[in-house]
Amino acid sequence: MDEKETILTNTCSFSGIKPIMMDLPYPPVQVSGQNQVYANLLSVDYCGSVSELSAITQYVNNENRLFIRNCQTARTMLGLAMAEMMHLQKLGEMIVLLGGNIDFTAKYQNGRRWMWTPEHLNIPEQAKKMVIADIEAEKAAINQYRAHMKMIQDQGVNDVLMRIIKDEEYHIMILQSLI
Repeated sequence: MDEKETILTNTCSFSGIKPIMMDLPYPPVQVSGQNQVYANLLSVDYCGSVSELSAITQYVNNENRLFIRNCQTARTMLGLAMAEMMHLQKLGEMIVLLGGNIDFTAKYQNGRRWMWTPEHLNIPEQAKKMVIADIEAEKAAINQYRAHMKMIQDQGVNDVLMRIIKDEEYHIMILQSLI
């Protein structure tokens, strides 16, 4: 190895990171019966432009770009992404129980179908703008969940969505503390 070559390593340790979420149990994942309309609504939360898949990808992207200059913020981003992964998993379970299909396509009420794409992400360069974009994404997710809850007449589904909203509200608080 050439003496002038510099070895670069990640000195930001990601060991011990846990999902950042409210310390509350999740209700059981259960549905009253198969309902394709409800499954389609949840597909938008799963992989639409405002979705858990978008949140996971945006948080991991931010973490990858921040770990060298701001380890603690990067660690927070990874913990938030882990919580969003749990939300994605819960939504996926409910979609399947409702008779839907997990194919990374959001199925909208007007019949439009849209496969998930990274074009949904907002990935600014500056750390503060990243956090602000994440806060806006969390707020949009909460609004979308609330709108979907008004359309879904299945208490089991709505209980899980309400629990996810609690995490999203907590995420906003955590993100605001980073600014």
